[in-house]
Amino acid sequence: MSSEKQISIILPTLNEEKLIYQTLSQFTPYIKEKFSAEVIISDGGSTDKTIMIAQDFADKIVTADKKQNIPIGRNEGAKVASGKYFYFFNADTLVKDIDYFFSRSLEIISSPRYDAIACNVYVFPEDEKFQDKLFHGFYNNYVRFLNFLGMGMGRGECHIIKKEIFERLNGYNESLAAGEDFDLYKRISRTGRIKFAPELVVYESPRRYRKFGYIKVFGAWTRNSISVLLRNKSVSEVWEAVR
Repeated sequence: MSSEKQISIILPTLNEEKLIYQTLSQFTPYIKEKFSAEVIISDGGSTDKTIMIAQDFADKIVTADKKQNIPIGRNEGAKVASGKYFYFFNADTLVKDIDYFFSRSLEIISSPRYDAIACNVYVFPEDEKFQDKLFHGFYNNYVRFLNFLGMGMGRGECHIIKKEIFERLNGYNESLAAGEDFDLYKRISRTGRIKFAPELVVYESPRRYRKFGYIKVFGAWTRNSISVLLRNKSVSEVWEAVR
């Protein structure tokens, strides 16, 4: 029997014991079998219980032998992936209506028209406040508008990309501590098409927004995006982890 899969779900991790269980547990045996999916953990050197928890869910676990950033972690996971389509999620990402999400996203990404998908991102519904609704409503529309213009944009909480396209572009730029998500989708948009699918929704933890506030977070995103666009270099030398 072939070991090739249709979907490779790739998650970079680093000391994610607080959230990794709920993230991984959504990829049930039923979901993995129905969509011929594998789950890959690419760990950057966790010193907590992340790996121990992941062993109960992941089909493959890649561990770093040196310090790595998020793009390196994603690329390392992709190296062992056998799926035709890569689904990159963050370790705190939850999928809304997961059966529909995979069914609909596969319809889109299997089409020759599209090379990648971007989707709506919100914070966990149980943690959502008014400022969360306001900001993410604005930012999701901003991402949608950039893709409408053909500039290419997809938030790192969820990247869906054809394997052949990912490999042709040599994956994520490992020199970027931040803005690697914008950079990859920008490069994809130069030769292919990205579908912004508002019907696809994922949720993330609000932990970064609660610690730094939306103004500071948005400012960092904007500075890094502009720097990547103009200089192919991020302003941030390190993207601070929030746990």
